[in-house]
Amino acid sequence: MPRAKKRSGKGGQQGNVQPFSDEDASIETLSHCSSLSERTSGAEEAGETEEMAQEDFQYKLKVYIDSTVDKSAKTRQGALDGLKTAMATKILYEFISERRMTITDSIERCLKKGKGVEQCAAASLACLLCIQLGSGIESEEVFKTLKPVFKTILNDGAANIQARQACATSLGLCTLVAEDDIMDVYATMECFESLFTHSYIREDGSRPSVNPQTTQLHTNALLSWALLLTICTGSHIRAIAQKHLSKLPRLLDNDNVNMRIAAGETIALLFELIRDVDPEFDYDGLEPLCVKLNALATDCNKHRAKTDKRKQRSVFRDVLKAVEEGNFQSETIRFGTERMVIDSWVRKRTYDTFREFVGSGMNYHLQANEFIRDVFELGPPMLIDSAALKAMKSSRLERHLYNAAAFKARTKARNKFRDKRVDVGEF
Repeated sequence: MPRAKKRSGKGGQQGNVQPFSDEDASIETLSHCSSLSERTSGAEEAGETEEMAQEDFQYKLKVYIDSTVDKSAKTRQGALDGLKTAMATKILYEFISERRMTITDSIERCLKKGKGVEQCAAASLACLLCIQLGSGIESEEVFKTLKPVFKTILNDGAANIQARQACATSLGLCTLVAEDDIMDVYATMECFESLFTHSYIREDGSRPSVNPQTTQLHTNALLSWALLLTICTGSHIRAIAQKHLSKLPRLLDNDNVNMRIAAGETIALLFELIRDVDPEFDYDGLEPLCVKLNALATDCNKHRAKTDKRKQRSVFRDVLKAVEEGNFQSETIRFGTERMVIDSWVRKRTYDTFREFVGSGMNYHLQANEFIRDVFELGPPMLIDSAALKAMKSSRLERHLYNAAAFKARTKARNKFRDKRVDVGEF
């Protein structure tokens, strides 16, 4: 039977209502205190666990830093890789800023005395260190120590070729982050020019004799040069366009697909920059350049790998649109609850460079790294706790139930429609 509803009269009297006794109050109070103490103790335990995990993590980092000066090359390599992974996946500004010169000394020692793979790891770690410290006095101090070492290795023809390739990339990013003098930026760009210009096809059509490893070095130098091009003044961009715009297309005939793609993206970037500086800019060799870009966008040479051709076609379709029409195929990057639009070749070159070092941690750095957010004009980091973020996301079970319900409703609707068609046919 349904329960009878309680009714109160005008005077507010209620029938069969027992008074609230002291014993009930004590039980209620005890239950509330018990649940409160359980929640408090749970929160305290979670806080202690998180604090212990943080202490363990920092202890591991200290061990890695100490191990970068170990006698064993394998131990040093492992320590460098451990520090790289930590800096790529977490924000460690306070921890690192206190030990930045110690880490810098270790990087310098590994670059000078290490071999090949160890030098590459040290060069990458230098970039991640600057990314963590951001653009300021701290990163400037780090870079002033490491810049001469980078340039020495880069210009040393007898040095390990992989180390030179790594230094070409790292020098470009560290210059972008930490260099405080624009004239020094131009000097570094000239250093890169002295490398990649050796891959230019000569005016008589003859090709320079360059092995694949050296071609990759020239490719890295070209990409770093293009990265620094994004922070040049308008007058310097005009001078560079006048000097290199007629020569860069010679790199499009290179046998290496990475060099062709790097050259195409650099040409598109340079056109974008010079048109921003001078909207009425007119390039005399535009028509033959577009013919060459179109040939690369529709390349079907059988002697080239299918993956290379597919990648090349995709890039050069965008490059051709940029050169002919000034258009850019925008791309949206989603991270957390935010999104960022890559809407220019400048942003693309910058984003691709940071992602090369940060890797899978790029979305995390876009959310939490103040320097990277400032580079991409994202504003200060948004403070969203894990509970709120979890509440925004539907669980796997909820998504499964929703899909199942939608499938069931769709099946019923289709069955009804089929039944109607059968009835009409029989009638």
